Amino acid sequence: MKGPLIAVISVGIAAAAPAVAVSAAQTQSHTQSKVAVVAAEGTAPAINTNLHQAPGPVTVQTPTQTEQRHIRLVHRFLRLRHRANRLIAKRDRRRARVVSTPVQLQWSNRGLKRAIRKLRKRVVRVRSQLRARRAGLTPGVKAILERIAACESKGNPRAIGGGGSFRGKYQFNYGTWRAVGGKGDPASASEAEQDRRAALLMKRSGTSPWPVCG
Repeated sequence: MKGPLIAVISVGIAAAAPAVAVSAAQTQSHTQSKVAVVAAEGTAPAINTNLHQAPGPVTVQTPTQTEQRHIRLVHRFLRLRHRANRLIAKRDRRRARVVSTPVQLQWSNRGLKRAIRKLRKRVVRVRSQLRARRAGLTPGVKAILERIAACESKGNPRAIGGGGSFRGKYQFNYGTWRAVGGKGDPASASEAEQDRRAALLMKRSGTSPWPVCG
């Protein structure tokens, strides 16, 4: 009895194999038809069934000259802003403020240039204030020096007296000027620098370098 039973089972398996193949083919055909219908109706994008197809060319849009200029201006502004914040914090003895970028990214190139010019002037001004503080140019010292300058040169930073030996707002001679760190001609230096050098001289020697006006 075992021989006929095995034969019947073998025949059943052989008959079932084509049915499975037909069912799989029908399922794949039904899936492809459904995808085509959905793509035709516009409810979903068509699916590319060819997985070995090479991707299309990728285009990279390079920034224009105006955009590149804008990026450089933003970076320049941020560098100056950080520098100004550090100097102001040092002057005021506090923690430096943090700069945020999203606002500056929305500015125009003209607005960035204007802001950069203002920042440069501010950096120069704060640095001058820090140098004046290191020189000891306090309001009280400045009042005394203004009185000395009015007597020596009528407050003129380009004044030259004594046959050319005494120069500038405080009538420095070259030796005294170099002794307090000055370079070149005292009368050619900025008024702020002359004030700082005079404050250093006064810090060292009091008012004795100006025997008449001190």
